[in-house]
Amino acid sequence: MHVIIPASWINHPFAMGQFDINSKDQIQKIIDSGFAEVKIDDSKGFSVVEHEKYNRDDDQKDISRKWEPDKLVPAELREAIRDKKLSPEKKATVVYKASVRLMARLLDDPKAENIGEAKKGIADIVDMVFSQDDTANYLLRITAHDYYTYTHSVNVGILGLLLSKELLRESDAHNMHEVGAGFFLHDLGKVRVDPGIINKTSKLTEEEMKQMKTHPYQSYKILKESDQLSEECAIIALQHHEREDGTGYPRGRKSDQIHIYGRMCSIVDVYDSLTSDRSYKARLSSIDAVKIMSTQMLHHFHKDIFEKFVLLFTKTRI
Repeated sequence: MHVIIPASWINHPFAMGQFDINSKDQIQKIIDSGFAEVKIDDSKGFSVVEHEKYNRDDDQKDISRKWEPDKLVPAELREAIRDKKLSPEKKATVVYKASVRLMARLLDDPKAENIGEAKKGIADIVDMVFSQDDTANYLLRITAHDYYTYTHSVNVGILGLLLSKELLRESDAHNMHEVGAGFFLHDLGKVRVDPGIINKTSKLTEEEMKQMKTHPYQSYKILKESDQLSEECAIIALQHHEREDGTGYPRGRKSDQIHIYGRMCSIVDVYDSLTSDRSYKARLSSIDAVKIMSTQMLHHFHKDIFEKFVLLFTKTRI
């Protein structure tokens, strides 16, 4: 069913004010948020037949909504970015929620035209992050802790941009619109992995993990097939699970075999995973996540880049 939250976006914890319900966890989150009732739009969402089909064990194909390119980027994204009267905190909140909508729509329908259109919306976010320090700092504070592919994509996108700002802003050798798109689109290949595996709440089997580990290459492949991103930035998708010591995947690259963009994305990807609620573990605080990364996982990351990443949190006092 398609539910509408009966409150302003600023007064509820959801990324969108209306969305399709497809799990008991979503229903429980509505209850936990204190809403005694919500509105239901019968003209949207799954029909009863579609809902049963979606949940059948023998048919896990996603019933996706198709989006036309001109409808993909939420209007409020650009409106908020260009509104000089909005406070940094409110602007960050609107931009974040609109970014989540953008990524949810793109994952519904990741055709080449939509990837190109998404890049335009991401370019506006990049410009804002690099030019509006106060708003950018608020973005770091309000990232959601639900581990859905679309929220994770936005979190990694924002964290990647903030780290890029720290590392690369003095150099004109980087196309930050392309780099930013690479961070936001790094997990696009998950649309080609069985959703039963993506959404599984227990430990993956060896065969399931093998399938899951194909998603970096599938992300890279989608970006190359769409011809919407440079090779150098598509490499972000391919390398975001590689590790400095060579223990990562899909190709076991190590040290200087990993592009600086891949090194950056691997750090922010792990951080967001540690600080997000998962079905099998509670999220860690920012401090605890950074502590684990620095004491137990530092061999996975480029030391100097990781130190720059840690500095982001001292600057925003999180």
